[in-house]
Amino acid sequence: MKIELLNFLKCPKTGQDLILEENSGKSKEILEGWLVSSDKRNRYRIYKGIPRFVDQSNYADNFGMQWNYFSKTQLDSYSGANISSKRFWLATGWTPAELKGKWVLDAGCGSGRFAEVALKAGANVIAIDYSSAVDACRNNLKRYHRRLHVVQADIYSLPFLHESFSYVYSLGVLQHTPNVKKSFFMLTKIVKRKGKLCVDYYWKRLRTLFHIKYLLRPLTKRISQDTLFIFLQSWTPKLLTLSRFLGKIPFFGKILKRAIPVADYYGIYPLSNAQLEEWALLDTFDMLAPKYDNPQTLKTVKKWFDDACFIDITVGHWGHLVARGTKL
Repeated sequence: MKIELLNFLKCPKTGQDLILEENSGKSKEILEGWLVSSDKRNRYRIYKGIPRFVDQSNYADNFGMQWNYFSKTQLDSYSGANISSKRFWLATGWTPAELKGKWVLDAGCGSGRFAEVALKAGANVIAIDYSSAVDACRNNLKRYHRRLHVVQADIYSLPFLHESFSYVYSLGVLQHTPNVKKSFFMLTKIVKRKGKLCVDYYWKRLRTLFHIKYLLRPLTKRISQDTLFIFLQSWTPKLLTLSRFLGKIPFFGKILKRAIPVADYYGIYPLSNAQLEEWALLDTFDMLAPKYDNPQTLKTVKKWFDDACFIDITVGHWGHLVARGTKL
């Protein structure tokens, strides 16, 4: 943790200032230590350079597991493709020029796939996650250490001063929280006036609700993560073969493929066969393992931005249901 991060932090329980109680000697980056509230009643550990504001185990454990196992899979710098950067710029509608030098919050950073894009554009990024994925993010993006700050935090109890960030994004995250509406409004509080917010969701529509994963999730989300992962490791190559076979059937192939519970990106992403299998295992686990999966409607997400007093609101389908706007 770097000292300058204290300019953004507050005690998530009381709103008080946090005081650094350092244990690792004098340096510009604190690897071990404690953050203590002004009244001395609340203490938060700094461990491996990351302030920790959450319990060790929580509902996002499966994400910690998957992002530490697939720590580099979706990083553009690792895949050699521009899949993450393309999604980021298309969803946000922002440009590298406007992010350069700005303070940006990545809410739900995972292993850092989108934080890498913002950092490459020259932004100062505070990347948070509820899970232990923060460790993968910090390790993956250490070459950007001067502009990267990683925090393990709960979206319902954010350790940040209100109206701290010019840009906030949360991509592929909010539908996996217990209360999606509450999660959204927690983010709006930390956006500066005239600052920008971008979020996305699974789109709640008839086509989504008939996805095969919603028939399987009542069972798979209750299976132990290790058991489910081992099962998918064995079956993903077989399911991919079946998916691609069905996909070749004229007229009905695309429909039949939807009955196969596997994330098949063949012909969609410019990846090698080995990478396609790796992405398939990652995203199949991602759709079957999470405790929560709450798609949203276009009308609902538009109303939330209106109610939060945002303007220049855009809602559309770019891979996911994306909503963005500027705070009044």
